[in-house]
Amino acid sequence: MRIDVISIFPEYLEPLRLSLLGKAQREGLLSLNLHNLRDFTHDRHRTVDDTPAGGGAGMVMKPEPWAEAFAHVLAAGRSAGHGEPLVIFPNPAGERFSQARAQELSGHDWLIFACGRYEGIDERVYDYLADSGIAVALLSLGDYVLNGGEVAVLAMTEAIVRLVPGVVGNPESVVEESHSNGLLEYPLYTKPAVWVDPAGTERAVPEVLLGGDHGKVAAWRREQSLERTRQRRPDLLEN
Repeated sequence: MRIDVISIFPEYLEPLRLSLLGKAQREGLLSLNLHNLRDFTHDRHRTVDDTPAGGGAGMVMKPEPWAEAFAHVLAAGRSAGHGEPLVIFPNPAGERFSQARAQELSGHDWLIFACGRYEGIDERVYDYLADSGIAVALLSLGDYVLNGGEVAVLAMTEAIVRLVPGVVGNPESVVEESHSNGLLEYPLYTKPAVWVDPAGTERAVPEVLLGGDHGKVAAWRREQSLERTRQRRPDLLEN
């Protein structure tokens, strides 16, 4: 998988070089390319924003640097043998990002993330890409606003790339977890079977997990997932 990220703070994305994603890059499962939007400006201040048309607070990102940045990134990806990408704009007005969406995106060969800042990106950039035949998606982490798209890209990229075959060592790890089946994950335990907490209280692992009956374990976990979802996220059950 190839991922390109365009941002005015590409250093913000350096954590994507760490942990499993860093290992995926070293093993050739992921090609991560960071681009500074200011490299595609032509004035001494490297300006990427201007006042909003019609007035109002804040600044809006100019279309010209974005057009040049996309031209550069598209040429680089195509010359590396990739087909057409999906361009993702993290945006609070976009579709809610979900585990199902992460699963779908993990099957893409090439993703381009475009990180907006200030009040947002000139709307004509989206129209230009769409008219050029480039697939565009606006995705939101939730019903809140961040200073820019970089934090959302960190979260989305990790959620997506960990589902690429070979990235997580044990494939079962990404099957039985929260949201993989529309429910929250069941409670997890490990050794010792009885833990004495700092207050002196003995806390035991549920007996069903120690008996070796895989059918009973599976049934208990399903029941726990349903109950946890009822308590914490009843909206998931409604969906």
